[in-house]
Amino acid sequence: MFVIILKYIKPLTEVDRFLGEHSEFMKPYYASGSFLMSGRQEPRKGGIIICYANSRLEIETMIQNDPFNREKVAEYEIIEFLPSMVAPQLADFKNK
Repeated sequence: MFVIILKYIKPLTEVDRFLGEHSEFMKPYYASGSFLMSGRQEPRKGGIIICYANSRLEIETMIQNDPFNREKVAEYEIIEFLPSMVAPQLADFKNK
């Protein structure tokens, strides 16, 4: 499992210009089961994506196609973690 933390490095007016494309970029990853949850931080200084992938390299490859990366409006931090405790409705993720 991975947490991807996006930090906006351009003004929100620039971020907003690419928000629609960013949302479209994410749809196939939700459809494939790679992206599990995402949203903006509050205060609005970036975003978070909870992701399942086989490797960090897989995540880095995904990010290359993100319009936020292409337009250099966000920086990314990728954190890998191994779930040891999960809520019952998320039990399938404990052993991935």
